[in-house]
Amino acid sequence: MRLFTAVLATETNTFSPICIDRRAFEASLYAPPGQHPATPTLCSAPLTVGRQVMREWGWELIEGTAAWADPAGLVNRQTFETLRDEILDQLKAALPVNGVVLGLHGAMVADGYEDPEGDLLARIRELVGPDVLVCASLDPHSHLTAKRVAAADFLVAFKEFPHTDFVDRAEDLWRIAIDTLEGRVKPVMSVFDCKMIDVFPTSREPMRSFVDRLLEIEETDPDILSLSVIHGFMAGDVAEMGTKILAVTNDRPDKGSHLARELGMALFANRGTFMAPQMDEKSAVTQALANKTGPVVIADVWDNPGGGTAGDATILLQELLDNSATDAAVGTIWDPVAVQICMAAGEGAEIPLRFGAKSAPGTGNPVDGRVEVIRLVHNAQMQFGESRVPFGDAAHVRLAGIDIILNSTRAQGFDPSLFSVMGIDPASRKILVIKSTNHFHASFSKIASRILYCAAGTPYPNDPAKTDYRRAPKNIWPRVADPHGQGAS
Repeated sequence: MRLFTAVLATETNTFSPICIDRRAFEASLYAPPGQHPATPTLCSAPLTVGRQVMREWGWELIEGTAAWADPAGLVNRQTFETLRDEILDQLKAALPVNGVVLGLHGAMVADGYEDPEGDLLARIRELVGPDVLVCASLDPHSHLTAKRVAAADFLVAFKEFPHTDFVDRAEDLWRIAIDTLEGRVKPVMSVFDCKMIDVFPTSREPMRSFVDRLLEIEETDPDILSLSVIHGFMAGDVAEMGTKILAVTNDRPDKGSHLARELGMALFANRGTFMAPQMDEKSAVTQALANKTGPVVIADVWDNPGGGTAGDATILLQELLDNSATDAAVGTIWDPVAVQICMAAGEGAEIPLRFGAKSAPGTGNPVDGRVEVIRLVHNAQMQFGESRVPFGDAAHVRLAGIDIILNSTRAQGFDPSLFSVMGIDPASRKILVIKSTNHFHASFSKIASRILYCAAGTPYPNDPAKTDYRRAPKNIWPRVADPHGQGAS
């Protein structure tokens, strides 16, 4: 057996002012054939897991390019087409193959392409024909389009948010692929549109129990090969945005459709209850300062580079400064120019510096002050599960007793190693400010005395009922109250 694998992924916030070109992929991950590191990233886990699986089976794996860019705005058209065609040319050179296994995100939008992943999958299907296996993994914060479902034999999405299970789901993807190629199963996809858009952290109820139920069904029902919740991505203004349930059965489409609808309506019944309560910056800082033990983690949930924002908002930092807070650390504020200035000044220097709040309205004002440059790190990285996440050249500066990490490659705060790599002991601080919606929870919850979710400013379109969508479906909750026509029920 010969199988081809490749990765092309990013998450597009269509409201973000930060556009993506090839440099963004090269800053995060661009690995030509055979050059992907042994450690996986979120969307490249099918490649690294595939290496191991194919060795065990004694089959041949042909690797294509793996490319991932941290979430931002619209992808440059030439960049998408060049990377897409690079992978397609590699597949052409590899033919004939028995299967194609891809790592995708599922929320990419490029100039001229509302559904780049659907375009890629359709072109792959055209190349390999109807009888060759085509499958892919997805991030749940994606758009499950009809074009993708038509082109692929099956799709598998991460179940957890934070996405701690990306390797597990890559193993599911390969298990189903092997069973299909060996003739043991015939995967068929069934999709139910929940007609809603929401945020579904699995670190709390009711989503925790819902995902546990999916896992139990997969474990106990031999007809069910995989169950996925496609959360949707509310900052992606596309025609097929929204939450969907995807059931992959062993040639039982009717059973899959029934189960997908049952699960989807159960999810819909709990709409609006999934996300943790949020507070403004004044309440967050007041409560953190009053807490007797630390660290108190304040998550700046909507200035999250993982959702495509710049990550340069200063509202929470300014609130700390206004309250004369000390024993606090902020990670990170994206400002490549400020990092460059600090790099030129050197460790130990005291310099006047203006930083932050350059990307868009609703992110606060630039901070001015005389800072001490504490530590400089080239090509800094933090841990996230089994992967390493780059946040670029970075500077640890101190202003009025507050430690601040400035970074040049946008990345959300996944793990306390974000601080420790910059010379800050996160467990010793009273207050830690991070920019993340929920991916931080798995690791920071281990050291936090308390976690506060803060909605500061307006860097992200986080209220679908009020967002000025142009393309997104109108008949979804909360844009309408009763999209399923249930009446008073």
